[in-house]
Amino acid sequence: MMPRPKTIQIFLPAGDPRGIRIAEITTRIVQVIEVPRSLLADFLAMPESTQVALYFLVGETEDGSEDTVYVGQTGDLRARLTSHNKEKDFWERALVLISLTNSLTQTHALFLEWYCLQSIRAAGRFRDENGNKGTRPYTPAPLEADCLEIFETGQVLVSTLGFPMFDALVSAPSVAAAPELFYSQRRGADGRGYYTPDGFVVLKDSRGPLDNTDSQGGAQAERLRAPLIASGVLQEDGQTLRFTRDHLFRTPSGAASVLLGRSANGWIEWMTESRQTLDALKRQKVTA
Repeated sequence: MMPRPKTIQIFLPAGDPRGIRIAEITTRIVQVIEVPRSLLADFLAMPESTQVALYFLVGETEDGSEDTVYVGQTGDLRARLTSHNKEKDFWERALVLISLTNSLTQTHALFLEWYCLQSIRAAGRFRDENGNKGTRPYTPAPLEADCLEIFETGQVLVSTLGFPMFDALVSAPSVAAAPELFYSQRRGADGRGYYTPDGFVVLKDSRGPLDNTDSQGGAQAERLRAPLIASGVLQEDGQTLRFTRDHLFRTPSGAASVLLGRSANGWIEWMTESRQTLDALKRQKVTA
């Protein structure tokens, strides 16, 4: 199903766009409240903090190479977030999903916690900090239908706030809108990927040379490769480094540098099968 147009309202309680933000689709009963960790006390003083809630703690790894998330649910949000503030270091912002009609039950929250965790892992954008697969709770069919509708709304709101943890790196609509598959094959590489609205996605099983060049650009590529090797995104395979899963890079050049083991201009390194560069198809098209 193609996405439908939506109207989303974002309210700033303190008038600060970097402070607490409350997002909702104007025709639905679900809100997502984004809370900077530094303003947690302000949120806990708000009446919304007394509800049954699903929540996400988001941050990134120390080297900045991966976005991270912890998924939780609670009937005592104030106590739970206070505890996480003392015990968990990685997170920078909390995203709290509640019902405008205060109708979210513990059963809703348990199912949504499990469902969100599976969806985050399937999307592959964020690394979760939960450490377990979770257990699907028993949920009657009518209640499960409610949960899936709540999830759909929450997914849109969380992504709109800048945390697309549920969105696949390369979704079917994106590929249909931009069908060009790009290749990079210098230095013996066999790289394939898509240019998306979020950046450049290098596809699973793409391979690049194991070694980095001796130049300064090679040293920079080695620094970019190191955290991806540590996290398992890149894996040594013979004389190559292989991508074990699809991986999103902010820029085409970052993707090309990691693949090739040297400094690279991704706009000309990534080409279609007919040898048209990414630059010719995307940047020059805009200039024209």
